Amino acid sequence: MALPKEPRQKMINLMYLVLTALLALNVSSEILNAFKVVDKSLGVSNASITQSNDVLYKSLLSKVNDPTTAEKAKVWNEKAEQAKKLSADMDTYINQLKADLKKEADLKLVDGVEQFKEDDLEAATRLFGNGPGGSNKGPELEKKLKDYKAAMLNIDPEIRAQFEKSFPVDTSPQVGQDGKTKGFTEAFFHMTPTVAALTLLSKFQNNVKNSEHEIVSFCHNKVGEVKVRFDKTGVLLGQSSNYVMPGQEVTITAGIGAYSSGAAPQITIGGTSVPTVDGQGVYKFQASGQGLRKVPVTIKYKDQDGNEKVETKEVEYTIGTPGGAAVMLDKMNVFYIGVDNPVTIGSPTGWDKTNVSMSGGTISGTGSNRTVRVTQLGKASITVTADGKPSTFEFRVKRIPDPIFKIGTGKARVPSIEFKNQDFCRAELENFDFDLKFNIVSANVYFSGANFPSVVPGSISSNSLAPIKALISRCGPGSSITFVNIKVQGPDGVRSIDERSITLY
Repeated sequence: MALPKEPRQKMINLMYLVLTALLALNVSSEILNAFKVVDKSLGVSNASITQSNDVLYKSLLSKVNDPTTAEKAKVWNEKAEQAKKLSADMDTYINQLKADLKKEADLKLVDGVEQFKEDDLEAATRLFGNGPGGSNKGPELEKKLKDYKAAMLNIDPEIRAQFEKSFPVDTSPQVGQDGKTKGFTEAFFHMTPTVAALTLLSKFQNNVKNSEHEIVSFCHNKVGEVKVRFDKTGVLLGQSSNYVMPGQEVTITAGIGAYSSGAAPQITIGGTSVPTVDGQGVYKFQASGQGLRKVPVTIKYKDQDGNEKVETKEVEYTIGTPGGAAVMLDKMNVFYIGVDNPVTIGSPTGWDKTNVSMSGGTISGTGSNRTVRVTQLGKASITVTADGKPSTFEFRVKRIPDPIFKIGTGKARVPSIEFKNQDFCRAELENFDFDLKFNIVSANVYFSGANFPSVVPGSISSNSLAPIKALISRCGPGSSITFVNIKVQGPDGVRSIDERSITLY
């Protein structure tokens, strides 16, 4: 464009050119954050797949040491170890590329935290490009991915026959938004923000992890199914006392009778998840109220055949009455905000000589059956005055737990065909005594991975997936779908709940 000679117009044109260049270089913080969210979910997925692979390797080794399966297991264990080494080498190479890319984007350590230019459009172009000043890492990565795929398929003819058409690593040319076919380097790394290029490298790592898992699972299945062998013992269910007075501490110990690390027990006592040590969890609380109490204990674990099991039992104990009166919660010793909490009150003198009052909430009803409503976290108390003798009972006030965002079975890894057939999502309460319903108000959705050259955003405003159905139809094995900023409507109002990532295979 020729510049005019008139000074004022020349300055205006120069400013326009500068602003246009700045706009072209600008990358919104929303897009950068979207890439960070997807990269985080890919990291979680990679760790989960690694853990699953470790169980398969351990099981294969046990079959090698088992005389009944040793001959066949030795052959397929060696092939699985080949897949393990190839995948580990590829993963190490990609991690080095990530480190090199951060250095290219002016990596600095500030108080022990990595900082670099996340929106730099030139760093990835320089590192992966083969133009002037380029380090040519794009063609190198493409070749290594192709070599990795070939080496994995060449481990065994049966592996090639099984996975040649569905191998998760794909380096085929990509079609851009302009409809033109682009080569590997141009499609993924040309003028790509640093944070986006890092996410794409995590995607390739996820492809490698999935490839390793499928090959190793195939090798394992040629010998037999996963066997989790229990090698330790622990307490099944116990309590410190079955008769206590208000204010005394009650300790409940729960676990599985025999276990291994592969059993991965998850223990919930009284609606609260407790940490496990040596296969058992310990839950302590202060007794309150009077009469018979029952605490539900739920244990999720994997049996010796690798099948998920759920066992639910109840611990019973009795709380003594110090002053003759009694207040018994029908649903544990907790009041929840936003719902009717039914309680049963007992009096030794008759209701004509009994008065009931409450602080920290309101209580309604007559006789033994009452209803409590609370609005603030903390503690509430009910005072029962029977024949002039007051007895006060304290209770905890808690917020209704956050529901969990789910689609279909609710699992983090699902078959692509199963996911594509879903029309609705939901927010579901788990292990909660009240029958409550939450509705989805809104959520942001990001699609990445297979069939998505870059992160594609979407959104929903209800339980229906109709607004993103067209994007769902594009999904295939290797695609990742992340739901963030999830808002739900419950009996106590609108709240935000944890994000959810789903990986398809």
